[in-house]
Amino acid sequence: MSSQHGMIAARPCVKRACAASLLATVILAFSPIRAHAQSKSEHTPRQLTPPLDVTVRIDPTAFKAGGKWHLVYELRVANLGRWDCQVKSIEVLTSEAPSKSLASYGDAGLDVVMSHPGVETGGKTVDASKKTTIGPEAIAIAYMWVTFNKLEDVPEKIRHRIIMKIGDYPEAITLERVPIAVNRNPVVAISPPLRGDGWLAANGPSNISIHCRALIPINGHAYISQRYAIDWVQLYPDGKTYHGDPEDNRNYRAYGAEIHAVSDGIVTETKDGIQQNIPDEKPVVPTTLETIGGNYVIVQIGDGVFAFYAHMRPGSLRVKVGDRVRRGDILGLLGNSGNSSEPHLHFHICSASSEFACEGLRYTFPSYDFLGNGVTWKSSGVHGPPMKLEMEIPPENDIVRFQQ
Repeated sequence: MSSQHGMIAARPCVKRACAASLLATVILAFSPIRAHAQSKSEHTPRQLTPPLDVTVRIDPTAFKAGGKWHLVYELRVANLGRWDCQVKSIEVLTSEAPSKSLASYGDAGLDVVMSHPGVETGGKTVDASKKTTIGPEAIAIAYMWVTFNKLEDVPEKIRHRIIMKIGDYPEAITLERVPIAVNRNPVVAISPPLRGDGWLAANGPSNISIHCRALIPINGHAYISQRYAIDWVQLYPDGKTYHGDPEDNRNYRAYGAEIHAVSDGIVTETKDGIQQNIPDEKPVVPTTLETIGGNYVIVQIGDGVFAFYAHMRPGSLRVKVGDRVRRGDILGLLGNSGNSSEPHLHFHICSASSEFACEGLRYTFPSYDFLGNGVTWKSSGVHGPPMKLEMEIPPENDIVRFQQ
């Protein structure tokens, strides 16, 4: 990705989503590289059973993005044994016999999928050969992303086959997981929170998005509230987010854009009065769980369904707690407050009235125009014709036009 200042591929707000910089201090502090419990001269005996505890806290849920259907979920893998466990492959299968392979991760693909909370997010790097190794009493997360051509291809249940090596025992062993139910229920349909063209879905849904991997413990429970979150920045035709002085918020195309209610609902939380940042500078207000979202609004739009709008301009909020809003109402103006490095709207839907103590929920827009992708956006201003898409969510770096 380009490092040129102002080109969307290089904008730091794309890298500093609501919770990204806070993860170093609040993320689960498990280390994948632990001291061996056994002496170096002791060899690993044959295992009676795979020593892993594998849990899926949130059922895989189907949603449409980029013209295809996807399942997004996480496997939390704990090693309860005395020896290092090196995961060799993870395969997703249909539950019926004979089973059908839906996705398989091994070699280089596996170390992209697996992560060690508290190590990589703590500013440290993990050698690729060790990313797939889980030490004794340690935990790893496998971020799963399975793609299908159409909804009919998505099974009602799936299971997993994990092949691993334990310590220095020469033979691999296999763990077969019991079937896991897939959520194929209809997706929440919402109106866009913004209007106009040139909106880029920075940090949008993908299996490498920092939002999708923002696992944050709150009050003793770890959540991914931003699983389907998007940082909306707005591009000029030349692919830049600003013209003129890059340190002036007013020079950014997105700045001051009206933020609209995506559905009817009741305002459950607001925050206002947080000073705005100078673009690309350290946040003016120290980043805490109370300030990270900047000025924000949370609206309950259904039973256990809440819309979160963050980084708004101070003094621009037009609603208060308890207000009833209608779809399309203006909630406030887009700004650069909280953990934000340039004007943008952080938006997501989750399961509770909280910034982070909730699980991110999928959603869809009834229609929008696809204009291109931020990675391949041409600086000449000449772009292909728009493509109308229906009942989808834009994936990471897609550029779209919203009507209403």
